[in-house]
Amino acid sequence: MPAVPSCLLEPIWVEFRALLGAERPPFDPGHPLGCHRRRVPDRVVFEHVAAALVHGSGDERIATAGCSDRTIRRRLKDWAERGIGQQVHALALAAYDQIIGLELADVAVDGCRTKAPCGGPLAGPSPVDRRKGGLKRSVATEAAGIPLGIAAAGAGRHDSPLLAPTLHAAISQPGGLLPEQPACHLGAACQGTPTGQTLTELGFAAQVARLGIPAPIQATRRWPIERTNSWMNGYGKLRRMTGRNPAIVIFYLYLAAAFVTIRQLIQRARTRYRWHTRPTTKRLK
Repeated sequence: MPAVPSCLLEPIWVEFRALLGAERPPFDPGHPLGCHRRRVPDRVVFEHVAAALVHGSGDERIATAGCSDRTIRRRLKDWAERGIGQQVHALALAAYDQIIGLELADVAVDGCRTKAPCGGPLAGPSPVDRRKGGLKRSVATEAAGIPLGIAAAGAGRHDSPLLAPTLHAAISQPGGLLPEQPACHLGAACQGTPTGQTLTELGFAAQVARLGIPAPIQATRRWPIERTNSWMNGYGKLRRMTGRNPAIVIFYLYLAAAFVTIRQLIQRARTRYRWHTRPTTKRLK
């Protein structure tokens, strides 16, 4: 049983493969003996990385006879340092915008705390988990919940300091997706002058929830981002981040965002368009 349905894995891999460049030969032509071990194909390593993202397993657990854990670590570090995860997510956003259309007049930003037991620069004591190691990701989404930008820090970090890097990540998407003066919907924890100054500098209109007002009365547009955080927490590696390298952590976050974007693209396109492999149910196989 594949970790990711083929209808999601194949589109991501096609763009991933294009960003990697020319495939290296199985054997290094400059090797003096010419008898060293054959290079593991990128597709095999990518499938192992996707399995680690879905199941949340360590590299030793997902390693097989055809792909060792050292190969996974070495290749994953190279991909993360090259920013392949961010580039794949940007391509997924462009495809979604072309086929469905991004609703960018309303942008919501919210944070989510998860476990990070192995520590690292992006891990910190979690105030909701007996100060164990945790990770806090801040996600910006458009009106339908499609992730636009992500920032990460220790679990104890407040939402306000993460607002600027999260919005910068959303603004810096290729093609200048955001329109002029979009509305930014935030939780009540972001009330204050620094948040207002940040939104003004970045060209956003503030829509901040107020404390003490029930949700049915204070109707906001923040519910899509709560759903998006739930979608992203469906990937085990995001629920329990075992990576210590910040580049690898960001790589996994953006790879999960790319999978979320492609899944929503297929789900919304199947009722608008017809193609020979179009899924007939909401459950993608």
